[in-house]
Amino acid sequence: MADKRPIELKEGWSVMQIGIEKLIKILEGEAEEQFNAEQYMSLYTTIYNMCTQKPPHDYSEQLYGLYKEAFNKYIVEKVMPSLQEHHDEVLLKELFTRWNNHKLMVRWLSRFFNYLDRYYVLRHSLNLLKDVGLLCFKDLVYKDIHVKTCASLLKLVEREREGELVDRALVKNILGIFIEVGMGGMECYEKDFEEHLLTTTRAFYKRKAADWIEQDSCPDYMLKAEECLRMEEERVDQYIHVATKPKLLKEVETEVLTTHQKVLLDKEHSGAAALLQDDKREDLARMYRLFSRVANGLTPVAEVFRAHVESQGSKLVKEVTEAMESKKEKDAAAKGPSKDAGSASEQQFVRSVIELHDKYLGYVSTCFCNSSLFHKALKDAFESFCNKSVAGSSSAELMASFCNNLLQKMEGMVTDLQLAREKQQNFDRWREENGKVLAIDLTVTVLTTGFWPTYKSTELALPREMVDGVETFKQFYETENKHSRKLAWIYSLGMCTLRGNFDKNPIELVLGTLQAACLLLFNDAQELTYQDIQERLNLPDDDITRMLHSLSCAKYKILAKDPVSKNISKVDKFSFNSKFTDRMRRIKVPLPPVDEKKKVIEDVDKDRKYAIDAAIVRTMKSRKQLQHQQLIMEVVQQLTRMFKPDFKLIKKRIEDLIQREYIERDKDNAQVFRYLA
Repeated sequence: MADKRPIELKEGWSVMQIGIEKLIKILEGEAEEQFNAEQYMSLYTTIYNMCTQKPPHDYSEQLYGLYKEAFNKYIVEKVMPSLQEHHDEVLLKELFTRWNNHKLMVRWLSRFFNYLDRYYVLRHSLNLLKDVGLLCFKDLVYKDIHVKTCASLLKLVEREREGELVDRALVKNILGIFIEVGMGGMECYEKDFEEHLLTTTRAFYKRKAADWIEQDSCPDYMLKAEECLRMEEERVDQYIHVATKPKLLKEVETEVLTTHQKVLLDKEHSGAAALLQDDKREDLARMYRLFSRVANGLTPVAEVFRAHVESQGSKLVKEVTEAMESKKEKDAAAKGPSKDAGSASEQQFVRSVIELHDKYLGYVSTCFCNSSLFHKALKDAFESFCNKSVAGSSSAELMASFCNNLLQKMEGMVTDLQLAREKQQNFDRWREENGKVLAIDLTVTVLTTGFWPTYKSTELALPREMVDGVETFKQFYETENKHSRKLAWIYSLGMCTLRGNFDKNPIELVLGTLQAACLLLFNDAQELTYQDIQERLNLPDDDITRMLHSLSCAKYKILAKDPVSKNISKVDKFSFNSKFTDRMRRIKVPLPPVDEKKKVIEDVDKDRKYAIDAAIVRTMKSRKQLQHQQLIMEVVQQLTRMFKPDFKLIKKRIEDLIQREYIERDKDNAQVFRYLA
């Protein structure tokens, strides 16, 4: 059998050119059918045969060169003309399209020429076919157009910094080209884009910061600084390479924070000292967050803090000194010093110093993150003014006197409790000796007014079960004290244990005195109205409402209310709930505390809901489309200057706005929201 005729280079390459032209038409969007299996195998086989023929018909070297020429021809004839006629964003879109087409061409041609990669390229240590294709793009396209492309990218970045919406995905895709043409290295990205980005960033924020420092107050300036830093971080997360982040933020921090720190902190009516004076904790916390980002940025802030605390302490020293001097002058005019001259002022001074320390220690823990630098500043400030003389006495002496008085008061409280126990024992003994038998077990704790906090006294009209016990104790007390001391009953602090005889089983009820007095009324009546209970107990509406709510609307419904509702009304009727049951044999029925701020808090919560709704709608209207987490963060950023928003409440308001058709979830991605006009 005769040997198979070898394929000549010109003959074989003409077959390959037909396949390459077909591929180019497909890439250019012309009407052309896709490659079928037969066509693909024909092209692959042609290359295979031309590379496996015996010399001098082994055309591997020539085919490797022609492979590169095919790319160069396509780029020169098709790619470059289409790019050179465009500018700015249109150029970027065309470049991305051409880059994708080029990668497709590399993928297909490297498959057709695959046999070269497997043997010839490896044997001669040449660039892989894929790399050859990329190098062609780099040499002919990238080197020619990267300057123009970089300028277009920087324009988009600046437009976004000015508040415009830009195509972030496009920017990210183009920057991907800068990275990929580096073929594993970052030189192209760093030299051809990053360096220019940092330069323009520096210039942009230098210009912005110069305007802000002239026009804005310190809090407003810091809000803008925090926002621009947040946006730059977001920019890196969205489309700039992560390696650029520390360099980019450093440029912003230098121009916005470091350069203007002294002027910012020293602003007359809004600087650091003014924020401390006006108790602007959120602004101080923001100041700490910002200047903790720069080297030695917190040292000037800590110095202002130290000086302010020292000034406040010195003011206390001056006030108490003047008060004590004035007292001495009055005593001298009266020809005899009072026994406790200046003692009240001294005591108040020590209390004020303690309050001052607690206040600014709170600043250190909440605003300054427990920084050791600020702890030291606080310590130095207190050492400075506490070492000053206070009307002839040292602060240490005043502190010792204050502590001595405090310990005496605590000792009095302990002694009071001990005497109260002894008085109860004497009462029990007195009853036995005088044959006084009570229908209830009564324990009374008698305390001295001066040692204890003051409490509101309630003129409760006691049920008959309690009256005998109280009158008996009064008789005993008057016998012991011979009218030397007045006895005041604080019923709101008392506790009672009643036995509730319910249908299923009896239950011991541990209640406050007011609750117990109310329940005892139902021993003589099947049903009582709100007005009946109020008249019999002689209590104000607030106390009656709280008490009845705890017995009929809370967890333990010992009283049945008509009509059934969760609120107490003056037209309600109450009766003993004999069907009440509980798995416990003994239960404690709490009386809700007086909450005077409840309505205010409810009104504030309502206003905050409106504020959150407005912030969400405002953000979505400007951005049109946002991811869930990004929306929450932007809303939090807007609301922080007014109040500290709750993340859970924001999520609830988002759901509410979806139901009200202000925004909607993306059909393909539930984490993305769209604004509905």
